[in-house]
Amino acid sequence: MTGFFARTLRAAKAADESADAPLAPIEHSDHARRVELLDSFEKAGLGWFWATDGQGRLIYLSPTAGDKLGWSVADVIGKPLTDLFMPEPDEDPDRNERPLAFLLSARNSITQLPVRLLGGQDEVWWEIAGKPEFDAKGRFNGYRGSAKDITTTRETQRDAERLAQFDSLTGLANRHRMTKRLSATLKAYRNSKRVCALMILDLDRFKQVNDTLGHPAGDELLKQVAARLERIVGSKGEIGRLGGDEFHIMLPDVDDRGVLGELGARLIQMISQPYSINGSRAIIGTSLGVAIAPYDGLDTEELVKAADLALYAAKGGGRGQYRFYSSDLKDGAKLRRQTEEDLRDAIVKDELRMFYQPVIDARTHKMIALEALMRWDHPERGNVPPSQFIPVAEDIGIIKQIGDWALHEVCRQASEWPMELRIAVNVSAIQFAHDDFPQTVHHALQASGLKPDRLELEITESVFMGDNNRTQRMFEELKKLGVRLALDDFGTGYSSLSYLQTAPFDKIKIDQSFVRGATEDGNNNAAIMSAIVGLAEALSMETVAEGVETHDELKLVTNRGATSVQGYIFSRAISHEEVLDRLERGDLTYEPKGPAKYRAERKTVFRRIGLIHEDHRYRVVLRNISKTGAMVEGLLDVPLGTEVVLDLGGGQLAVATVRRSFVHSQGLEFETPLISDGADGLCTRYRVSPYEIEAAGRPLAALPQDAYSLIAGPAAQHSPRRFLQVDPKPSSRAW
Repeated sequence: MTGFFARTLRAAKAADESADAPLAPIEHSDHARRVELLDSFEKAGLGWFWATDGQGRLIYLSPTAGDKLGWSVADVIGKPLTDLFMPEPDEDPDRNERPLAFLLSARNSITQLPVRLLGGQDEVWWEIAGKPEFDAKGRFNGYRGSAKDITTTRETQRDAERLAQFDSLTGLANRHRMTKRLSATLKAYRNSKRVCALMILDLDRFKQVNDTLGHPAGDELLKQVAARLERIVGSKGEIGRLGGDEFHIMLPDVDDRGVLGELGARLIQMISQPYSINGSRAIIGTSLGVAIAPYDGLDTEELVKAADLALYAAKGGGRGQYRFYSSDLKDGAKLRRQTEEDLRDAIVKDELRMFYQPVIDARTHKMIALEALMRWDHPERGNVPPSQFIPVAEDIGIIKQIGDWALHEVCRQASEWPMELRIAVNVSAIQFAHDDFPQTVHHALQASGLKPDRLELEITESVFMGDNNRTQRMFEELKKLGVRLALDDFGTGYSSLSYLQTAPFDKIKIDQSFVRGATEDGNNNAAIMSAIVGLAEALSMETVAEGVETHDELKLVTNRGATSVQGYIFSRAISHEEVLDRLERGDLTYEPKGPAKYRAERKTVFRRIGLIHEDHRYRVVLRNISKTGAMVEGLLDVPLGTEVVLDLGGGQLAVATVRRSFVHSQGLEFETPLISDGADGLCTRYRVSPYEIEAAGRPLAALPQDAYSLIAGPAAQHSPRRFLQVDPKPSSRAW
């Protein structure tokens, strides 16, 4: 204790002496004490000093700076300053800082300039400042400056910036970064007359993954989706996750809708492949909307809105598809919202009806079963197809209610038939996911009195998402009831042979996508069909080929061994009253009626479009259209071989040649085939560019519906009209 008090007394005495000492400020002329102060600053590592001569060569660097970097100061003295420091790369397009070399050559002051030190294994960053020095005669003597290590600060800042710009779950760009990048790109591209496409995707059935497997599984699924997107898109574009299950893809310098459609189809196909998550199998899908600047919008808000409308249309069209934006989608979005409102009341108002499509024995052409198909008899819109309202029912959460109603209604009606034919009912994956589904089936059978073996439940492969044990238990419960099970849409994206080992299916349905075009040379669908039939036979299952419409398709599926057939060649779906009438008459045999051969689908339409010949524009009626040609009406006696241009609206121009001509009707062949718009429509690869319209003296804007007139302006019409225009009457002529 004595030693402690002695030290304390000495310290107190020294403090008293210091307090009594006179103040000794460091004068400007006191070079020794000033140098001592700077030495203390350097040794403390608070910062360092550097200096160059008039040629930009380093003449001084604080020794402690060299020690920290492992440099020998003697080795760097005499080197140009620019050989030691690399300026920070300009990663931010909004920054406008001058690089180090420019500042030195211009002899400007340097203030807080981040630079990376060259030559080291580790990444080291300094922040430097400096001022040019001149002598009394104004001659440049070099720079005198300071530096400090900002490596740790920069790493922290970089991490913070990354968190602010990138999605922490997937590592993709987040909403903030994507919006900023898209805005900067569109602004720059507008000046350089370039194009940029935007795709917006969201995942179908993602909520079901969260509900059945849990949110951690949903997060893992999002990571795997992000990885697939990066593999497919690669360096062609930038991908962002904007939250939830929504993704954006920005594709600079792409406006070929054929290329975009192929990419969209590939994205849908790859994302729809099964996922393995913690030992469970998850199956989702995706829908995709596409918009292109400047055709569909000039700025970020306009382009995103256009792509959103296209996505909305893709989901409304049945999901698992892409759509390009067009101006008429605004009306489609309004229709979708109205559909949501009206559908909620459809059951209460007794607007839903069950129709039945015969299932025909492939050899005898006798009806052996029927498939129940729902129809919505809307009081104002008439018959609404299920492809339009079933996805809406899933989105707004009433698909189970509708599905349960359909099951009870079908069982009730089938129990009234005078013959005991089997009846197939489609089951939604969402409906199947409810634990009470077997009880719902049991109640429907009990209430109607229908024999269980007459009921066939058609289930898609998407039910195998999630807990395989639970799915297997569900199958076992259903089979205990005595019902039959059919695997629907086999081979359309989720196929795995593994579940066929245990799943007790009685039938495999061959999707119509394998039937369509199977008779064409070089088409592999026929071989796939044979493989499916062979697999079914090996597993003692029946097969039914869907969507058969032509005689050559019927012959093919029969020869390939399909057990039964469905399609328009025998019958469309008919009402319950028509079923009763046919069964009461005992009329079970159908005669195949339809075209002899399959040909590329030609869509029947009736709308007015423009037809351009030489310097004249005519108004004609488009009667039907396919990828390779169209039929128009409205011009008299147009010679074969005449070259024209069809204005399909929205800047879509299709060059065509008249191949058939009859009075006021012409059959046209397109110079370049049209492409799919992702749904049931067709479109051109390219459109009139808004930049061409701008060059014609109009303001730059997204394409209007009648874009061609903005370029052509008032027609010069130096030559007389070659053809007489008439007003065509509705006719039944088809080509």
